[in-house]
Amino acid sequence: MKLKTLFFASALSLASTSVWAACAFENDVPVKSLSAGFEAWKAVTDSMAECGNFTASLDQEFKEKQPEAFAANPALYQIGGVANETLIPLLNAGTIRPLDDLVEKYGQNLTPNQLITVDGQIMAIAMMVNAQHLMYREDILADLGIEEPKTYDDVLAAAEQIKAAGVVEYPLGGTFATGWNLAQEFVNMYLGEGGNFVDDANMPTINTPEGVKVLETLKAMTAYMDPEYLVSDSTYVQQQFQQGKIAMANLWASRAAAMEDPAESQVVGKVKMASAPMGSAAPATSLWWDGIVFAKNMTDEQADAAFRVAMEGIDTEMVQTNNDAAVWLVQGYEVGPLSAGVAATAENGARLYPASTALGILHSAIGSGLAAYLTGAKDAETTLADIEARYLTSAKEAGLIN
Repeated sequence: MKLKTLFFASALSLASTSVWAACAFENDVPVKSLSAGFEAWKAVTDSMAECGNFTASLDQEFKEKQPEAFAANPALYQIGGVANETLIPLLNAGTIRPLDDLVEKYGQNLTPNQLITVDGQIMAIAMMVNAQHLMYREDILADLGIEEPKTYDDVLAAAEQIKAAGVVEYPLGGTFATGWNLAQEFVNMYLGEGGNFVDDANMPTINTPEGVKVLETLKAMTAYMDPEYLVSDSTYVQQQFQQGKIAMANLWASRAAAMEDPAESQVVGKVKMASAPMGSAAPATSLWWDGIVFAKNMTDEQADAAFRVAMEGIDTEMVQTNNDAAVWLVQGYEVGPLSAGVAATAENGARLYPASTALGILHSAIGSGLAAYLTGAKDAETTLADIEARYLTSAKEAGLIN
């Protein structure tokens, strides 16, 4: 399976003066979507809803619910929100449809870099790029004479100074929730160290000196975080920032706009966006795209309606109304200060998240096994060995290795 990915640079050159009407048609076919619930998806689904007969489920557990929902016949949802990694299980299950015919009929305003192709067929429509990058309280660092951190050694040194000054509850926030979030923290740092997760035979390759270094860095960070860090997901960290409880975090670019929302945030104008900290080989993060897929198990009439509704959701008017909610891949997007962090991260050489079936299995094993090291139940080498053993069991069951 060959997955064609997009180029980040395309997001930085999409300004357009054209504006489209609220919804170009009146939808009379019921359409439902299941996606993540962050600000960009709220904007997109609100725009879709203008067409009528549309119901959005915004759910941060979408990745666990989509496979079964799309496997149902008929599918429980017609539209799905996906990213690099969450596309893979749906592709493997054969529960999403090729989009070439629908793109030809209704995709005139799509750009080539929005078309995610697999083995020559368009299987998803990308709408934005995303990455975890450094966000920090510019006022606090300036007051303490701290330079913008460039590496995790810098981050930890800054955290120590901030802790000593006592200006916030916790110097650091982090998406360390046990499961997918914690595994992603490992993935980000391991990519920054130049690591690869499996070899050509799908054998795991994380029990290495680089893997140990990543665990040690993650452990060091926890000394400056809320003691409840193992339940800390993206929303948790976002709210910590908004409430003035933390000074730094490597958080998703899609959360940047929330810092400037006066209805929720006490730190408007105080949080600066910067590149993800550098590892020894690359920024300690991964580049992602988010986009839309469509269920295979629905009628052609439903597919037509769902695609048209989706195109209305990611049109120029939506982007111009919600410009800072994401780094959009849609015509009309204009780069602003809130996208500076993800832009700098990409320019510094961040790697794409290397989505694959094997990494999906390993990601799950990391998510369930890594906390044992952070809590002191296991040492680093044992933790990594046990994660690899758990991966091997699942990979054999999936037919990836003999």
